[in-house]
Amino acid sequence: MFTGIIHHIGRIESAQTQGDLKLTIACDWPESSLALGESIACNGACLTIIEKGTLPSGKSFFTVELSAETLTCTAPRWKQGDALNLERAMKLGDTLDGHMVSGHVDGIATIHSVTDSGDSHIVAIDAPAALSCYIAEKGSVTLDGVSLTVNKVEASRFYVNIIPHTWKVTTLGQRKAGDNINIEIDLIARYVARLLGRKETDHAA
Repeated sequence: MFTGIIHHIGRIESAQTQGDLKLTIACDWPESSLALGESIACNGACLTIIEKGTLPSGKSFFTVELSAETLTCTAPRWKQGDALNLERAMKLGDTLDGHMVSGHVDGIATIHSVTDSGDSHIVAIDAPAALSCYIAEKGSVTLDGVSLTVNKVEASRFYVNIIPHTWKVTTLGQRKAGDNINIEIDLIARYVARLLGRKETDHAA
């Protein structure tokens, strides 16, 4: 599990297709702190460390593999040089500063517009139609791994306000209208909808 609070931005050093897509990602964590089998959220996708080490530059790296299923469900931002929002998995006793995030990307949304609002930015997002029913005003949503609060909902379009700090320390500040972005709906919304669906089915039966 994750919180949607980004620890820092990593960068893809290499991307190789060997059956699955294998990525080597440079990061600021000491190599000694990384563990094989550890889960890392990369742009919101929970991936597993299969290798680790130190680059000639002195930066640490870890290697992950992306299956065809992961590539289908995520925005195509897995090339050499691409920047990624990184978050390590929660530990028992950690503070939940964002919201509960599984790291299982539900689909790909599209940025409709980015508008300045004081020092902040209002970003309008077009969600996939199948996911729009899970997005509620003042609810939570995860975009490229970042926990955000929904300000307003208009059909399948919703709006988030991104403060300067988040704009600076995540890759969201690099995004523009027309860009695709990973979206994970709120876990609570998912299970409430499932529960209500079962009740309606049971009642109809």
